[in-house]
Amino acid sequence: MGGQILISLSDCLHGYHSLSGESTSKLEQLSQKITVKRNSLLIEQDKTQKDIYFLASGLARVYYETPKRQITLDFVSPGGTLISMNSYVHDTPGYENIDLLEDSVVYRINQQQLFELYESDIAIANWGRKMAELEFIKAEHRTMAKLFNTAQERYAELLQKYPQYIQRIKLGYIASYLGVSQVTLSRIRANIHTNF
Repeated sequence: MGGQILISLSDCLHGYHSLSGESTSKLEQLSQKITVKRNSLLIEQDKTQKDIYFLASGLARVYYETPKRQITLDFVSPGGTLISMNSYVHDTPGYENIDLLEDSVVYRINQQQLFELYESDIAIANWGRKMAELEFIKAEHRTMAKLFNTAQERYAELLQKYPQYIQRIKLGYIASYLGVSQVTLSRIRANIHTNF
């Protein structure tokens, strides 16, 4: 992970909603900082996920797998959350896979222990509500972008969102995210780069 940034758990948490030092400390005490190898699958579709992860360093991909192909839903950079919303909200199997595209550091928090904290600390409960709201808004944004934006517009947005990471993502994953072939992606890239 030579030279990569390492985001603190506190910064990951405060990216959703501010917390007091005491509440932050409670969440930090629940967490476990772990190093995960590239190509590791943190969350698997069709399984109930009992942990929530915050990405401290590295890069992750969220995707759905069908019998014929993988469909990339999103990429997650440091400071982001790696979570199965179905498991989080309904305690049922999720639809997504989340794998790490490079060696990474994550903070893992057990969901049940987190839910117990929601019962005893209203500030943490409000933080959890805000986190869930923002994760749902991100999912809605992805859906709306797929419905109303062209592949070229979505690629431009990806460039803007992940300027320092785009070169580290395989072109096949980007093509899958855009819903185009790699040949079409090459054309989009050539077109966008000639306009800058």
